[in-house]
Amino acid sequence: MSYLRKYAPLHPHQRQPLDEKQIENSAGGYVYPVSIWTNLDRFLILGTEGGSHYAQEQDLTKENVDSVLKCIAEDGVQVVERIREISVSGRAPKNDPALYAMALAFTHGNADTKRKVQEVFCDVARIGTHLFSFVAFVDGMRGWGRSLRRLVGDWYRTKDDEALAYQVLKYQSRSKWRHADVLAKCHYGENRGIYRWMKGLGPEERTVQRTRDDGTQLSTTYDATDALPKLLAGYEELKQTKKLADVIRLIVTHEFTHEMVPNEWKDDVEVWAALLENMPVMATVRNLGKMTQVGLIKPFASAVQTVLERLSSDAIKRSLIHPIQILMALITYRSGKGVRGSLTWEPVPQIVDALDAAFYMAFDNVEPSGKNTLLALDVSGSMGSGTVAGCQGLTPRNASAAMALVTARTEPNYHIFGFSENFVRLPITATDRLASAVDAVSNIPMGKTDCSLPMLYALKNRLEVDVFIIYTDNETWFGDIHPKTALDMYREEMKRPSKCAVVAMVANKFSIADPTDAGMLDFIGFDTATPAVLSDFVRDADISDTV
Repeated sequence: MSYLRKYAPLHPHQRQPLDEKQIENSAGGYVYPVSIWTNLDRFLILGTEGGSHYAQEQDLTKENVDSVLKCIAEDGVQVVERIREISVSGRAPKNDPALYAMALAFTHGNADTKRKVQEVFCDVARIGTHLFSFVAFVDGMRGWGRSLRRLVGDWYRTKDDEALAYQVLKYQSRSKWRHADVLAKCHYGENRGIYRWMKGLGPEERTVQRTRDDGTQLSTTYDATDALPKLLAGYEELKQTKKLADVIRLIVTHEFTHEMVPNEWKDDVEVWAALLENMPVMATVRNLGKMTQVGLIKPFASAVQTVLERLSSDAIKRSLIHPIQILMALITYRSGKGVRGSLTWEPVPQIVDALDAAFYMAFDNVEPSGKNTLLALDVSGSMGSGTVAGCQGLTPRNASAAMALVTARTEPNYHIFGFSENFVRLPITATDRLASAVDAVSNIPMGKTDCSLPMLYALKNRLEVDVFIIYTDNETWFGDIHPKTALDMYREEMKRPSKCAVVAMVANKFSIADPTDAGMLDFIGFDTATPAVLSDFVRDADISDTV
C-alpha cells in the first residue's frame, strides 16, 4: 500500500505511543485513556461480570471500583445522580453495577453524598431482589450503623402493606439474604403483621430483647397486630390447597406470579395459563421455554397471540425491558433448550419472529442520518472472551453483531465487515435474523487485533465513508500504524471529514478515540441510548446532554 509507506515512517507502530496522551492497554498496544466518568458509565451499563480476555472478573472489577471511588471523591452527588439516571431509564442490562456503585457511594461518600443516596435509594433499589443485592454489597464494605439501618429500613417503611407483601412474596431471598435477615440488621420490625410474617412469627403480642450499639440491652413490647394483608393470606391458603381448581382461583384472584406458586403445580398447563393472564413482559420473556414445554404455547394456541401482543412495541417500551435480555431470550428460545438444566421444548416460529422484532423496539427511537456508514466489528481473539453483562455465552464479539444490526436496520447506506489482523468478510446484512447474525460472527476464526483496518480497508477500496462505527474492546496492538493515524490518512487522501465512533464492548479504561479530535467519540455498547446518540453524532446534532 503506497499510502501506508508514505505514513509508516512518520508514525509509530501501535506498540509505541503516538503522543504523550496515550497509555498502554492490556495487550501491549497504546491507546487513549477514557475519563473516570466515562469509566463509571461503562461500569454501570456493561458491568464486569465474567471479566474479559485480559482480566479476570475480580481484577476488572477492582479497576472499575478504583474509577468509581475517584468519581465519588471528586463529586459524590453527581455519581449518585448518574447512578439513578442510568438505573431508572433502563439503559443498563442489569441493575447490580448501579447497586454496587450506590453501596460504594454510601460507604465512602461525604455527608452530601449519603443524603443523596437516601433521597434516591428506593428509585434504584426498586424491587426486593435489588434490596438484597445492595445489602450483600454494603454488608461487605462497612458495619451496620444507624444511617445504614435507617436507609434500608425506609425501603420497608415507605411501602404500604399490599405493596410490601408483593415484594416479599415475589422476591423471598437472594445472595444468601432473606427479608428476616435484613429486618434483624435494622433492629426493628415486629409492629406490623407483615414483619412478623417475614420472621415466621404470629400476630400475638410479643416482647423482644436486643442489644444497642453501645452494648446496653433494650426491651420492646409489640401489641397484637391486625390480620395479614390479603395477598399474604391468599398465599398461605395457596400453600395448603390440594385442588387444582383452588390453585387457579387463587392465582386469578390475587394475581400471583410464578415465584409465588409452589413447585408441585408448575408442570400444569392450566396453572401457567392463569399465570400468563397478568404476567409482566419481563417474566413472559423469561418463561417462554417453560410455557412451551408444558404445552401452553404451541402452534395455533390462543396463548401464542397473548404473547405476541405482550411483545408489541407499546408493551416493550412501557416495560423498560433491556434489549440484551430479549437477545438472550431469543437465543435461548430458538435453541429449544435452557442454558442450565435439562428443560427442552419445540420453539414456535411466530414467537421467534416476535422476539427478533422486540429487540429493536427496546432501543430508543433512532432517526436515520442518511450518511454512508461503515460498521466494523472487531472479531479478534480478545473479543471472544468474557461476557456482556454476565450473560452466559454472549461474548463482546458476537454481541457486537447484534448492536451493528440496530444501526444497519436504520441507515439506508451501510456496509458491515469484520476485522482482526486482517479484513474478514461477514455474511451479514440488515435483513438477517438477529440470532443468525450472532451465529455468523461466533463461527469466524479469531486473530490478533488491528483497529486501523476499517480505515485502511476503506482507503484501499476508495469507499466514500462518512462515519466509521467500530465495535471493539480497544485492545488493539498489532497494526503498523495507529487507528487515529489511519483515520487522518483516510481524511487527507479521500478529502472527506469522516467521523469515527468507537463503541466499547468491555468496561475497561481504554479507547482508540482521540479525545482532542471532535470527529472521534467514545460510546458504550448495549446502552439503549447509544444508537440514537450515534445517529445524532453523525448528523452533527447536539449530543451534549446525552453523552
